[in-house]
Amino acid sequence: MPEEADRTERGPTPTVTEPSPARSALTGPPSEPGLSREEVAERVAGGRTNDVPVRASRSVGQIIRGNVFTRINAMIAVLFAIIAVIGPVQDGLFAMVIVINTLIGIVQELRAKRTLDKLAIVNAARPRVVRDGVTVRVATQEIVLDEVLEVGVGDQVVVDGVVTWAGGLEVDESLLTGEADPVFKQPGDTVMSGSFVVGGSGRFRATKVGRHAYAARLAEEASRFSLVRSELRSGINRILRWITFALFPIGALLVYSQLFMNGQVALDEPVSGGISGPLADALRGMVAALVSMIPEGLILLTSIAFAVGVIRLGRHRCLVQELPAIEGLARVDVVCTDKTGTLTEVGMKLAQIRDLGGQPPRGNGRPDGGGAPVSPALVLAALADCDPDPNPSMAAIAEGCAATGQRTPDWTVTALAPFSSARKWSGASLLTPAGEENWVLGAADVLAGPGSPAVAEAARLGAQGLRVLLLARASVRVDGEAAPGTVEPVALVVLDQRVREDAAPTLDYFSEQGVGVKIVSGDHAASVGAVGRELGLAGADRPVDARELSEAPKKLSREVEERSAFGRVTPERKRDMVRGLRERGHTVAMTGDGVNDVLALKEADIGVAMGSGSPASRSVAQLVLLDNRFAVLPRVVAEGRRVIGNIERVAGLFLTKTVYTMTLAIIVGLLAVAYPFFPRHATLINAVTFGIPSFFLALAPNTDIARPGFVLRTLRLAVPSGMVAGLAAVTTYLLVLGGRTVPDPSDRTAVVITLCATTLWVLLLVAKPYVWWKVLLVGSMVGLLTLAMVTPWGQWFFDLDVSDPGKVLTGLVVAGVAIAVITVIRVVDDRMMTRSQARTDEKDAQEREAAVSTP
Repeated sequence: MPEEADRTERGPTPTVTEPSPARSALTGPPSEPGLSREEVAERVAGGRTNDVPVRASRSVGQIIRGNVFTRINAMIAVLFAIIAVIGPVQDGLFAMVIVINTLIGIVQELRAKRTLDKLAIVNAARPRVVRDGVTVRVATQEIVLDEVLEVGVGDQVVVDGVVTWAGGLEVDESLLTGEADPVFKQPGDTVMSGSFVVGGSGRFRATKVGRHAYAARLAEEASRFSLVRSELRSGINRILRWITFALFPIGALLVYSQLFMNGQVALDEPVSGGISGPLADALRGMVAALVSMIPEGLILLTSIAFAVGVIRLGRHRCLVQELPAIEGLARVDVVCTDKTGTLTEVGMKLAQIRDLGGQPPRGNGRPDGGGAPVSPALVLAALADCDPDPNPSMAAIAEGCAATGQRTPDWTVTALAPFSSARKWSGASLLTPAGEENWVLGAADVLAGPGSPAVAEAARLGAQGLRVLLLARASVRVDGEAAPGTVEPVALVVLDQRVREDAAPTLDYFSEQGVGVKIVSGDHAASVGAVGRELGLAGADRPVDARELSEAPKKLSREVEERSAFGRVTPERKRDMVRGLRERGHTVAMTGDGVNDVLALKEADIGVAMGSGSPASRSVAQLVLLDNRFAVLPRVVAEGRRVIGNIERVAGLFLTKTVYTMTLAIIVGLLAVAYPFFPRHATLINAVTFGIPSFFLALAPNTDIARPGFVLRTLRLAVPSGMVAGLAAVTTYLLVLGGRTVPDPSDRTAVVITLCATTLWVLLLVAKPYVWWKVLLVGSMVGLLTLAMVTPWGQWFFDLDVSDPGKVLTGLVVAGVAIAVITVIRVVDDRMMTRSQARTDEKDAQEREAAVSTP
């Protein structure tokens, strides 16, 4: 359940928490001064502060180093060093492209860092500490040793300490120890950083801060030994390794073949501005080949796509806490969402207190000594007043009682049981003039028996979308092990919660995109189903009580996959449900805002927390919606799909270039003829066919659903297209050479024409669906190539010659044949992929039917 609005950390200025009304020592923290201003200053000066780094993006130095010192830049630097020695300067143009690419990557990532850092400051937790006798909020880094910290439900313990006061304090340490059961804490017990409060409130004194704290040590070890898995990143790295291994034998083959297998490889005329001779020409051809083999723009455009994704999501107040989350978003096919605070508005309103006519309490039943029963509203006012850390339901009850003028009775609290998502009730033992009475407030079907009229009435009201709690008298003190014992229903408390206006369009979007939605809530199943029906969620007319789900993991996962609305879900059950969906092959995003969602957020592939939610939920989520708008999720999913879909397109283009260069280089090396290009030709071809267009394609809209198998799909496009393009280039080269071993500028130009025409066609195939700007983009690239070929400056700079119409026509005809072959291959491949996907879908459907029929 979400925190109250006054517990949301906003802004850097410490805020003073107003003292609560007078209560007994049991319900309120003891009066203690905490550290003084002088003591804090002394510890800061001594370095005894919580000097943990802010969880944000990479530093400026790391960004610069990460973009400059890369494997690809190292390869390019070596090749440029060779050209710097043998010349001419035009052949070193590829190095300038790398410099520009690196600068663009640094600028884009710095922009993303600035966006992330601003949002991280807004999202940063601001714990409550006691200083000079008052409770104030400070930044996590401002906590010092011996600080007295105050925590309540949903707060995360940020430093290690020893409990000094506990008001029903329950701490979940599952993220540290793996134990799911909350741990009750008493004064003198230790608390560890990284755990979070699931019930009650308390204070503790910091004993270990900074990197000495438990969670900080774990985080340091985790960052040292592990990395977040990314199929995209690992796939690209694998491809780069293959290319690196191929560079050496291909480069050696070219140099050897041109130096030793044929002695006539020198140019007819000396190279202008460079060194001539067999060795220089052989090295120049090798550099031209290897430069084209290296997918120099792939890493750049991948970085830019991720950086721009961060910036775009930041504009919608979405904080990306782990960059691989953007990739994960593209693969999401199931969204599990909490109801309260996510699909419904955060605040609630007390709509009605329905008296069930419970029996009068023991004794005379009235504080004034009369014989009338105690009013349920009076008891609710007392329970709201003694709750040290009210959740939204209790806050709504307190506001509703105050609005009706209900006074708060001066009763003494003898025992207190804060609300817990696991047990789903809270309560207090109160000393009234009639004696000690035990009152509980919570889920009707949890407190009362299944045949109780109160349970039936609560279910009827819940089916209308209302939130219903039962006020009951318990037979056991609320802090007893057997609590609440036998309960006597007294009243139903009806809370009105409004569905968010943007929730229905959001669910409609997910339905259109093939993303399933599961509502998992701690509320009554009927209430969850009512909200789901109001939002038009398929299957919400058959809500499921999570307590009735199977305990067997496999059967549980099938049941969760088949249904869409679940009520009475405990935190552990939420985690099991998310885990079951993942085991069924789904990529799951979990959205939530409360401490009861933490385990599920951690288990999901992508955890999405609301900005107004508990610090614990925000700390474990990969994404935080700072404006608490569920409607941002479609943009988040769409951004993930755009990023990974476009990177896949760009990767296919760059690897096509790598494959056709390898094909051309190997055949030329085996035939012992001069390599047909200078490095400047390779720069021109790479720029107009893939380099410039891929920059725009990487940032284009893309709604394709991402699927596993990135490397295989990329190679299915690149290998056939690249081999056909390489063979076409060789064919043109051999035709225009006419038996010679050394080409002239017109021969090279014919090969340039064949490669450019063929690869531009590959670009058109990848760029589908066509829109005006894509057609304009390809037309512009054709225009640039034409200018380079027909203008005197272009002919001089790139050493091109179109004066022989026969060779130009040869290049165009061979390109036309290659285009036809590539088109046929793509059509056949698409049909095979469609049939394969249909067979896979049919097999999945049969497995689901078999699973449903299996008892």
